[in-house]
Amino acid sequence: MDKEQLPKLSNYRWVILAIAALMDVISNYVQFQISALATQIMPALHITPPQFSSLLMAPMLIAVFLSIPAGSLADKFGAKRVVSIGCIISVIGAFGRLFAKDFWSMMIMLLMFGVYMSLLNANTIKIFGIWFKQDTNMAMGVFFASAGVGAALSQITGSFFPSVNAAYIFSSIVLLILAICWIVFVKDAPKGESIQKEQTVDSESTIKYFEVAAKSKKTWLIAICGGLGSAASTAFSGILPQAFAARGMSDATAGIIASVASFGSLFGALLGPAIIAKLKKAKGFMISVTLVSAILMAITWFVPAGLPLVISLVAGGLFGSMTGPIMQAMPIQFPEIGPKYAGSAGGLIGTVTLLLAYVVPILISLIAGRSYIFTFFIQGIVIALTAIFIAILPDANNVNKRR
Repeated sequence: MDKEQLPKLSNYRWVILAIAALMDVISNYVQFQISALATQIMPALHITPPQFSSLLMAPMLIAVFLSIPAGSLADKFGAKRVVSIGCIISVIGAFGRLFAKDFWSMMIMLLMFGVYMSLLNANTIKIFGIWFKQDTNMAMGVFFASAGVGAALSQITGSFFPSVNAAYIFSSIVLLILAICWIVFVKDAPKGESIQKEQTVDSESTIKYFEVAAKSKKTWLIAICGGLGSAASTAFSGILPQAFAARGMSDATAGIIASVASFGSLFGALLGPAIIAKLKKAKGFMISVTLVSAILMAITWFVPAGLPLVISLVAGGLFGSMTGPIMQAMPIQFPEIGPKYAGSAGGLIGTVTLLLAYVVPILISLIAGRSYIFTFFIQGIVIALTAIFIAILPDANNVNKRR
């Protein structure tokens, strides 16, 4: 499609992107406060390491159950309304952390906190597809990058607060302000655009939205592809500090070096969509960077410590995150999905991704055992498998031009 024929985009889209990205930043900030303040939180709550891991994953766990209904309900009632309800629940959960005195009370608060991001993540395809249209990939890239920003800021600022409660109050107030911004300023679509026809409110029609998305084979391929990529990345990040410590590094050094991959991922999520948009065909480039990231992951154990290891980790994160925003944005471009069923497609993708991200790392650890060499090798294979799905799916740039 020629530039002259591309839809004119509303300037208000930047407001939508800014609010969504900042909400993603604070979501990861709050989630990783558990990690940053672990030495104070664990004794205060009298929890064991497995319980600590459960608390860390709680905001993601709730998304497994909410992603599909969140997408279908947003297709029917609009993403703003659905996410707004989630914001109210999440603000209560965030402030509720101040009163949590044991594992179960904190678990409930963190599950409540995770509601709004479960609803928002399920509908980013729909929201950005409607507001950014031909620039959806760019918007998804910014959103992907914002997660890393939140996690990094949480780790950096953890020691700045005089107490755990002070840290909780700060992040809860920021979330409250952003929730108000969402409710007041976010709109479902640009002025004059209609997403769907009015429909009667009944449970059957809501289920119908998901049925349409579930019949799309391409949406399932993207869901599995995203799940495998997320699973390998999760397993890789989780094992790095231990592996580097096993190579003789101090715990502090191992943690610092392990964190550098996130910087590569941040830039990859931003640069990937921009680079791919300039290419005539996207598939070859996407497969290439995926395979490069798989190789770098597989050989991690053998890379010499110091600068070579840092470069390898940054490059692996850079190449590995380039295709994620593109893949996540594709369903709204499919004729059978479009803006009308994008929420349901996003919910399906979110659920499958999270399930695989939870199960696959466990399977990798069972297969590899205590062998770090074998662990990195299997993780690299899992990343390489995603290239098969990229090859099977339509070329991202061709799909985009047909819109």
